[in-house]
Amino acid sequence: MKKIWLSILTIAVAVQAYGQKYIQVRNPTANNRNELISIPYDKFTAHFAIDSVFTVKDENGNIILHQLERLGTNRPVNVLLLVKIGPKSTAKLSVDSTPSAAISSRTFARYVPERFDDFAWENDVIAFRMYGKALEGRSDDAQGLDVWAKRTDQLVIDKWYKTEDYHKDHGEGLDYYSVGQTLGAGDIGLYISGDLQFTNHYRRYKILDNGPLRTTFKLAFDPQNVKGQHITFSKIYQLDAGSNFNKVTLQFENQQKATTPIAIGIVKRKAENPKLTFSKNPSSLTYWEPEINSSGQIGVAVIVPEKGVQFVNDKQQQALLISGVKNDKDFVYYNGAAWNRAGKITNEKEWNNATEIYKENLRKPLKTALK
Repeated sequence: MKKIWLSILTIAVAVQAYGQKYIQVRNPTANNRNELISIPYDKFTAHFAIDSVFTVKDENGNIILHQLERLGTNRPVNVLLLVKIGPKSTAKLSVDSTPSAAISSRTFARYVPERFDDFAWENDVIAFRMYGKALEGRSDDAQGLDVWAKRTDQLVIDKWYKTEDYHKDHGEGLDYYSVGQTLGAGDIGLYISGDLQFTNHYRRYKILDNGPLRTTFKLAFDPQNVKGQHITFSKIYQLDAGSNFNKVTLQFENQQKATTPIAIGIVKRKAENPKLTFSKNPSSLTYWEPEINSSGQIGVAVIVPEKGVQFVNDKQQQALLISGVKNDKDFVYYNGAAWNRAGKITNEKEWNNATEIYKENLRKPLKTALK
């Protein structure tokens, strides 16, 4: 009799396990992946018959960190999961209705009115900032994307702005990257009639999500008249935990032309042989800076998936990728940076390799299915 009950119990457990719903994640590349996947919220909750309270685990029972992405709305739009998966591997994630413990933010952004309308953002790897209206026209005005070199996984923006001593390294990193009248670390300018034209600084911002795993915000710019063209545009930045790269989405409206030519640029330092590499499929531009003021070396990169990108190597100050943004169509590109003193990417070869791996991962995203 005991044997019969054991057999029934075994069958019941097997049936339950067989019928349990799960998330399947497949890595089609030969790269180790540690990144966010996105599942539509309505699809996720309907499949697992749960609401916004849940816990996701891997096959070993480890909790998978998650975030409800709202994209500026009151209701969740996507479920973001931070997944670690090996080369050519498949992972099986379980979901239950137990509350998941709160996690510390790994990404953050904010408007900085106390520093001439800066807008700054960061993750556990790197930090960036864009300059605002109050800086425009000053003697210390700057144009492009700034990088803050970090060697801590802690969020430092609030602390550094409060101390106003972020141009010195006190163990966490520093801001030594110089932008000036350039596009800096991968910002854009207009490129009309073969001339680079800087835009005005952003005028309005909206934070769409602010961590803990992904921060997304929108910077809006006032209309500009450039060589007879009336142009309005905005930029949406997205930065994920653990990533060296921003995803940048441009939205343009040109009243005179269907397509607006743009330049995406990287400032070059004085060096006899700049460590600058342009490659395709998709187009990318990497630059490994020389040592500056005994503060280490920064690698900068731009990736443009759009076809027909032209490379212009200005003999003086900047290297440019030239493309065009169509009216009412999102234009997506990526910019990023790494600092050698953070200890993860320490030379030009490693930075170029990291950029190529990121490009491959963009071409071959993780495959997700609800089973």
